[in-house]
Amino acid sequence: MTVKFDQYQTNKSSDKQIEKLSCFHCGDICPDQKISIGEKYFCCHGCKTVFEILNANELCEYYDIEETPGITPKQDLITDRFAYLDDQVVKDQVVEFSDGKVEKVTFHTPAMHCTSCIWLLEKLHDMDQRVYSSIVNFPRKEVAISYNREDMQLSEAAALISALGYEPLISLDTVGKREQSSAEKKLYLKIGLAGFAFGNVMILSFPEYLSRAGDVDPLFKMVFGYLSLALSLPVLLYATRDYYASAWAGIKSKTVNIDVPITLGIGMLFFRSAWEILTQTGAGYLDSFTGLVFFLLIGRIFQQKTYDVLSFERDYKSFFPLSVTRKVNNTEAVVPVSKLMPGDRIIVRNQELIPADSVLLKSDTTIDYSFVSGESDPVSKSAGDFIYAGGRQVGTTIELEVIKEPSQSYLTQLWNNDVFNKPRFSHLTKLVNQVSHYFTFGVLAIAIIAALYWLQFDTAVAVKVFTAVLIVACPCALALSSPFALGTALRIFGKQGFYVKNTEAVEALSKIDTVIMDKTGTLTEARQDIIEFSGETLSSNEQQMVKSLVQHSTHPLSQKIFQALDVDSKLKVESFDELSGKGIKGLVQGHELKVGSGTWLGLISEEIDAEDLKTRVYLSIDGKIKGLFLIANVYRQGLRPMLAALVSNFKTILLSGDTEREKANLVNLFGNEEDLYFRQTPEDKLAFVANIQASGAHVLMVGDGLNDAGALRASEVGVAVTDDVSAFSPASDAILTGDNLHLLASFIKMSKATMSVIVASFIISILYNIVGVGFAVVGKLSPLVSAILMPASSISVVIFTTFLTSLRARMMRLT
Repeated sequence: MTVKFDQYQTNKSSDKQIEKLSCFHCGDICPDQKISIGEKYFCCHGCKTVFEILNANELCEYYDIEETPGITPKQDLITDRFAYLDDQVVKDQVVEFSDGKVEKVTFHTPAMHCTSCIWLLEKLHDMDQRVYSSIVNFPRKEVAISYNREDMQLSEAAALISALGYEPLISLDTVGKREQSSAEKKLYLKIGLAGFAFGNVMILSFPEYLSRAGDVDPLFKMVFGYLSLALSLPVLLYATRDYYASAWAGIKSKTVNIDVPITLGIGMLFFRSAWEILTQTGAGYLDSFTGLVFFLLIGRIFQQKTYDVLSFERDYKSFFPLSVTRKVNNTEAVVPVSKLMPGDRIIVRNQELIPADSVLLKSDTTIDYSFVSGESDPVSKSAGDFIYAGGRQVGTTIELEVIKEPSQSYLTQLWNNDVFNKPRFSHLTKLVNQVSHYFTFGVLAIAIIAALYWLQFDTAVAVKVFTAVLIVACPCALALSSPFALGTALRIFGKQGFYVKNTEAVEALSKIDTVIMDKTGTLTEARQDIIEFSGETLSSNEQQMVKSLVQHSTHPLSQKIFQALDVDSKLKVESFDELSGKGIKGLVQGHELKVGSGTWLGLISEEIDAEDLKTRVYLSIDGKIKGLFLIANVYRQGLRPMLAALVSNFKTILLSGDTEREKANLVNLFGNEEDLYFRQTPEDKLAFVANIQASGAHVLMVGDGLNDAGALRASEVGVAVTDDVSAFSPASDAILTGDNLHLLASFIKMSKATMSVIVASFIISILYNIVGVGFAVVGKLSPLVSAILMPASSISVVIFTTFLTSLRARMMRLT
């Protein structure tokens, strides 16, 4: 007989259970009604403690802002967990400000998710009088805390928000990286300056454009001209500085980039306008000048803007903890990981990371290497075994002896590969710069020829024609096409959970012809399994016995069985024992229960079908085999149609660090077995990508773990799949939420459509230039024509690219 349990997923329950037993604080399902205060039930003692803290400080209106807004605090939070922050070396790098009395620190808190979080974190001063203020930056998920340095330690500030469920994320790479570039702030300042000048100069120009000749008093005309010139001068000297610098850098390196003709155009536009205003021979083109600069800067912010809260440049330092418990002469102390030396003995608790290559002392244990190697099953280790850095301890507390410094471990050697220093570049930018070379000399040739022609008739007209050609031929619309189209695509992707690092990554995505995918955590759900029991029907009491037994084990398979059994686990367990690599046993109500491998339970051989994809855990009661639990991975929803779309359009390859256990199922999904590779190490994956690129392939790599980091960086586009964008994911060009993996083929198709829009906008920009040059060559480019034609070209290109890109996304059902 086979009994299929509900699909195991955290917080999964019937609607009735959710209504009756949902945690008052966080909303998670309560396993029972043991933890309560009056009619309020809690899923754990952590949530109850947070409620008691809020209630004691009269802050329970927190629960009125949103229903069940809380975060479950970590249950294994030890009292001195943040003691390393009080180490002066670490403290100097973390604290932002200190005057001897007041200290200020900013913590990154990924758990922050709603308005209730903001409200609570900004009420820290009501909970602890030593805190002066706390200010939340929600987009960046940061809280800045100012506190009394004499009465409060930095570790206590971290512990305070951790007790509320908002544990700060402090890793090796966050220390010493407090300084933030001010380039983006300066860009916004330049946009504000250009926009202010554009609006005011346009208003001052209206009398000249809308009145008949002679209607405007010459004095007013002169004053308006001087005011426009005064408003435009800061735009020339400050707002356009980057374009001048880029053009000059290109000329020094003997190349002509797109900024050279732009600089010629806007520079000529300003100086001709200044000449006309100062000599009272015309109204100038300063409204066009300030307007063009404004739109160019808007395009630049589109091109540079990314997701501040996300990190696309993570390496092992982001993955490793900042501190570890070191044992010296039977005394434990929390120290920074950076201070670990070979020979040190360290204590690693359940679910903590091993920070350095070490040797296991004394007890046996189980190590989860899934994020490092891709192997989905935990690995059993015995005393004396070598354990690589990056593994996660699963089970009771263990003691290890450090063999290598963290910076010299096997895992960190991957980041010494040259691929992590390889610069990225945009093929589109390269093409535009190549075109700009010919464009610039072509425009200069036309301007010189036209000027020489008019020089025969009128010197003044010849000068005007020469400057007019340089002005109107400024490729501003051409420069706006790419950033607005790619920027629009980037924002459309973001709304669908696909967070792309920059516009260059969108462009690179459009050129890929090969897709390489990882399996564990990428194609499969990270915390979800299907569990079945095959064998004799288990009575309710027998299920309670099994659940009571497995709850004492920290092995992942035991925890999955515990979650799957929908019965109580109150029965007393005696003589509990856990044998590494075999299973667990114990006495429950006088019956001996064993849960583990078939060979340990006495089966001579386990007849397993080669195509069986399930992990088997056997159960015996009083020496009799009752049956077995079958545990299988769950593949992400929409995977089959997504893979079908990829296979039909691209060469699609699987690179997995896991075994061939699920090969049959994967062959069914991918359609063939030639492109399925198993037991791939991080070095194997990196080498595979390099080899296929050598044959001319443009690679998209999709993965989730540190074992994919090298391949993600080496590929043209690396996409890290994660179920939590705030959690660790390896360095990549984009971060994709796991729930939206099925849209990957649509994202690639959308990137290609965006490039088509850019080509079309290039054509429109060139047509505008041809029309404008036509007016300029015949000497008919008046200030009014310039004021209409030049901004119109920029605005129309912006509208065209934004609208058409959005329309294509709507047609693909991405909006």
